[in-house]
Amino acid sequence: MRPDGGYILVIRSAAPDGKLDAAYFNPRPIHVARAGWKSRDRRLSIFVELRDVNYTGSTYCLQFLDAKDQMAGTYFQAAQQMTFDVEFVRMR
Repeated sequence: MRPDGGYILVIRSAAPDGKLDAAYFNPRPIHVARAGWKSRDRRLSIFVELRDVNYTGSTYCLQFLDAKDQMAGTYFQAAQQMTFDVEFVRMR
């Protein structure tokens, strides 16, 4: 969950080929067009592209921060053509 607004990114599963089964809520479901992961230099990164009303082309680029058990990175808001620093904390 993003603490700054309650946005929720759910990672349901990760395939060995780098594809993610992901869902996004704000608070209603927002369509995830594609999502993927990669690992480079022992760092896990994910990419999520949203395709829905007011979200077409908006993307998340995040890295997992193992020491904090959270993900942090950027959110590109396509409608405003602006990029924001964001973080997600794990919901338990």
